[in-house]
Amino acid sequence: MKTMKDFRNDLLKRREVKLLMEADKNPGIANASKDIAGQFKVNENVVVVRTVGSRFGRGTFLLDAFVYDSEADKVKTEPKKKAKKKEGEAAQAVPAPVGGKK
Repeated sequence: MKTMKDFRNDLLKRREVKLLMEADKNPGIANASKDIAGQFKVNENVVVVRTVGSRFGRGTFLLDAFVYDSEADKVKTEPKKKAKKKEGEAAQAVPAPVGGKK
């Protein structure tokens, strides 16, 4: 794995890195996160992989990732995932309007 760009963002308390990884098949976000954590000697919980990109027929993948200083910094900065509504709650949440425009 080769580091293409390593930028320290002190405001958000993280490192923004671009890496070039060689593999036979797409490593996926989970496997890429493990490899990045191993390379930078940090816990896997503080690594966020943004993209895993490639060109057809090549054995190289471009990884775009953030490595946070702590898990608390990651929780403060990263957007929260939305919880999915259950089918019953979605139907009851908004009643249909009565009548129409006049």
